[in-house]
Amino acid sequence: MYVAAAAAEGLSRWGVYRELPMAAVPMAKTTSFYRRNPLLDRVSVVHAKPSFSCFCALAGDDVFSVTSATQFDVDYLGQSTKGDLNVKSDHLDSFGLGGRSALEGPIEEVARAEAGEAEDLLRHLGIPAWEGRAYEYCMDNLRNMGFPVDGLAFDPDLVIRGLVIDKEKGNLVKPDRFGYIKRAMHGTTMLSTRAVSEMYGRELVDLRNESRWVFLNTLFSVSEAVAFMQMVDRLDEGAISAEIAPLHYKGLYKAVGKALFKAHVEGQLKNEIMSKPELFVEPDPEMPLALLDQKEAGKKLLLITNSDYHYTDKMMQHSFNKFLPNDMGWRDLFDMVIVSARKPEFFQMSHPLYEVVTDEGLMRPCFKACTGGLYSGGSAQMVENSLKIHGDEILYVGDHIHTDVSQSKVHLRWRTALICRELEEEYNALIRSSSHRATLIDLINQKEVVGDLFNQLRLALQRRTKGRPAQTLAATNMDNQGLTETMQKLLLVMQRLDEKIAPMLEADGEHFSKRWGFLSRAGLWDKSHLMRQIEKYADIYTSRVSNFLHYTPFMYFHSQEQTLAHDSYSWYQSQLNGLLSKTGVKPEDHPVKFTDSNDGH
Repeated sequence: MYVAAAAAEGLSRWGVYRELPMAAVPMAKTTSFYRRNPLLDRVSVVHAKPSFSCFCALAGDDVFSVTSATQFDVDYLGQSTKGDLNVKSDHLDSFGLGGRSALEGPIEEVARAEAGEAEDLLRHLGIPAWEGRAYEYCMDNLRNMGFPVDGLAFDPDLVIRGLVIDKEKGNLVKPDRFGYIKRAMHGTTMLSTRAVSEMYGRELVDLRNESRWVFLNTLFSVSEAVAFMQMVDRLDEGAISAEIAPLHYKGLYKAVGKALFKAHVEGQLKNEIMSKPELFVEPDPEMPLALLDQKEAGKKLLLITNSDYHYTDKMMQHSFNKFLPNDMGWRDLFDMVIVSARKPEFFQMSHPLYEVVTDEGLMRPCFKACTGGLYSGGSAQMVENSLKIHGDEILYVGDHIHTDVSQSKVHLRWRTALICRELEEEYNALIRSSSHRATLIDLINQKEVVGDLFNQLRLALQRRTKGRPAQTLAATNMDNQGLTETMQKLLLVMQRLDEKIAPMLEADGEHFSKRWGFLSRAGLWDKSHLMRQIEKYADIYTSRVSNFLHYTPFMYFHSQEQTLAHDSYSWYQSQLNGLLSKTGVKPEDHPVKFTDSNDGH
């Protein structure tokens, strides 16, 4: 088998942004080298928020009120509170509850106690170095264009990879895997959950609409996004005149992109990196050794990059040569090197092929690539024909989801591996957040228990208005006062749990990014849009190539078990069956399954 490696332009950033081959082709599903946190393996979550479409009052008429269509708000999950049930506090004393004071104390203890009492009642009754310099060059160009940039500075915490620019509204948004927007920022100001809900509602981010949405799927886009969001603030302040740029966000984005592109075209940043690579490229000493293991195991290695020969040679010498044995150079490691590849067109079109014949970069036309050669241009089809290999016999490793991974997967069916450098920081953030997330999940689970009990009692009250019995004989026999009193207490408990859950949910992921949370997640339970792209196009992903040193070059990587909603249900049901058998209740009387809906809610 042949395995090819691709070089990304991230090589100019840090030494860890290099694509290398792996020992064996993985299975089609995505695999990560990081062990998952068991707390995050939950498949689905029941939304325990008491949201209803109608309410039949009877005994509860003077006790509960329903949030109207004109007075609703948006809760911490971005859901409308329209139709929510509320306790009329001025009537609590008539039931001997003494208002909220009767439920004082740590809400976790109160929730357990009240849920326990309700369960007993029913039982008895029935989840920046490179970018900084790119930003500075961009700001210099914007200043020359007349933009007011004085006082602005690069803020690496403002943007993370995986966000999406909304050029129409001047926003930066974080969508979940389905495209629903979970968090948003206008200019440099984060928007509230309610503002996000009112602005986008059920609107989906459609990356195919390139005139509006820009997916920040590489770290190259971080500096551009920071500059754009800061310019949005200046536009809103009225500091940008029509003579400088069109007075709308799309025109502003185009101007920022032009300023950054100019820095690249003029070679300002590239020349600085080449003159002082040690300031921008942090070599990974283990990476060349991991590559050497692959070569010695019989793999053929290719280096494919959009960078020109001079830049590639400078970066590779700095990152490789001093870590290779026996005076071996980086060129000795690769069976074929292709520079100026013009990805992603490289995977779809055929460009003229040239052979680089001198160290100065002089080239001559050629019509066939051979092993050991150094070439410029060409195409992926040329690579397959030269090596006499096709499709999944090649593993392509890159750090750009679109330019590298998705195009080689979609057009050529090559195996793909994605280098995602932020994984290490996210993994450490997840470890630091484990206690916080465990507490948050426990609170949500408590609310689910309380909410389920509340809903059972509410159904009993609703059926009573129609003269129909409740689900259990005991609930049917409860008097009106006992029913409404228990419902009041449970509703107050859920409201207090919400008050504690909301800020904790907002803070989830702050160890990675205070504004945006975890890179791979959108909310406590769901995956981010970036993670969905990785799962869709990458057969395997890892933070750096040197991770392969922890495995032999003959390792076969396969995907983790893909769980479904009923998988966790079957385990839970087996535990529940044992419990129910002790109480004499038939397990088949309580089958409930929850699915992971296709709309992210």
